[in-house]
Amino acid sequence: MTRSVEILADLIAFETVSRTPNSALLEHARGLLEAAGARIETVPYAEGRTNIFATIGPEDRPPVVLSGHTDVVPVIGQAWTKPPFVLTREDGRLYGRGSADMKGFCAAALAAAERAKGRRLANPLALALSCDEEVGCLGVRPLVEMLERAPVRPALVIVGEPTNMAVATGHKGKTGLRAIFRGREGHSALAPLALNALHLAADFLQALRRRQADITESGARDGDYDVPYTTLHAGRLEGGVALNIVPNRATMEFEIRALAEDDPAAIVAALRADADAIVAATGDPDARIEMEIFNTYPGLSTDKASEAVAFVKRLTGANGTIKVAFGTEGGLFAERLGVPVVVCGPGSMAQGHKPDEFVSEEQMARCDAMLDALLDRLENGALA
Repeated sequence: MTRSVEILADLIAFETVSRTPNSALLEHARGLLEAAGARIETVPYAEGRTNIFATIGPEDRPPVVLSGHTDVVPVIGQAWTKPPFVLTREDGRLYGRGSADMKGFCAAALAAAERAKGRRLANPLALALSCDEEVGCLGVRPLVEMLERAPVRPALVIVGEPTNMAVATGHKGKTGLRAIFRGREGHSALAPLALNALHLAADFLQALRRRQADITESGARDGDYDVPYTTLHAGRLEGGVALNIVPNRATMEFEIRALAEDDPAAIVAALRADADAIVAATGDPDARIEMEIFNTYPGLSTDKASEAVAFVKRLTGANGTIKVAFGTEGGLFAERLGVPVVVCGPGSMAQGHKPDEFVSEEQMARCDAMLDALLDRLENGALA
C-alpha cells in the first residue's frame, strides 16, 4: 500500500458529508502538514466547516496550488455493497465514499507534501483543502478572498477533480435559480374560479424548454464538451397540500450550465420576461412569478495553448486536453485571482456520487507520478 493510499484510507473514514463538520478531517491533515514543515492558514467558512491553505517552500515566490474539496455527497438511499466510510481494496480498486470525488487527490496531495519536506523548492508547493464544494463551490470562497489579499498570487492552480489524469482546461459555469409561483387557493370543485400555482409553473416549464430548444438549435457550441451547448435543467417542482385544494403556491428549482460564450445574465433576463408574459396572460391580479438566484459559480476556460497547460501536460505526459461536464472551484480561482487553472486528478466522475464509488490504484499511482514530477520542477526552478 502506497503512502497516498494509506492517507486515503484515513480520509474516507471521516464522514464529511456536505454541510456537516469537516474539522476532524482537517485536524488530521493539519498534523500531516505540520510534520512536513508547512506554513498553515485556517480560513473559516461556517461553524465546524473550514478550509486550510498550507505552503511548503519560500514565502516570496508564487506557489503551485493543489486544490481539493474535503466534503462528499450523502450515501443515504444508495445500495452500497461495501462500507462507504471504510476503504476497501479489491481487484485493484479502492472503494469508499469520496475515493474518486475527490479524497483520492487530497490524499495524493498530502503525500506529496510529506515528500516535499527537506527539498529545496525554488517555488513553493501549496495545498488548498476546502469544504462544501458539492453544494455549489461555497466553502472555498473565503479562501479565494484570502488569496486575493495575499502579496504573492499562485503561479498555477491544479484542481484535482477526477479526470482520469487527463488535463482539462474548461468547464461550464452554473447558475442555480428558484422560481416561486403564486396563485389563489380554492375548492377543487370550483377550480376555474381559483388560480392554480402549479399551472403557472407548468407554463413556465414549457417556456424553459422552448428556451432550451432555441439554444440547442442556434446557440453557441463547443465540441470539446459531451453536451456542446448551454443547458437549462429543471430539477425540483413542489406545490399543493391536498388533491381537493387548488394550490396557491408552487416552487421550482432549475439551473443554467453555460458555455463561456453565453451570458447567464442574459438568459436569466429572458426567462424573467417569459415569466412576466405568463403572468400577464392570466389577467389575474393575484398571479405572480418571483425568481431568485441562490447559487452561481463561473465557468473555466483556460487557453489550451498557454504555457501553464503545456507545463501540466509535461507533468502527466498527456498529448491533448479535454473539457469536463461538471463544475469546480477552478472558475473562482481563475476569475478572482487571474491565474491559470487546470483540472487534473485521479479517477472518473462516472464513479462519483454513486454507490460503491471507487478510484483505481493505477490512477492513484499516476497521480503520485505527476506530483513527483511537479516536485522535481519546483526544486529545479522550472517556474522561476
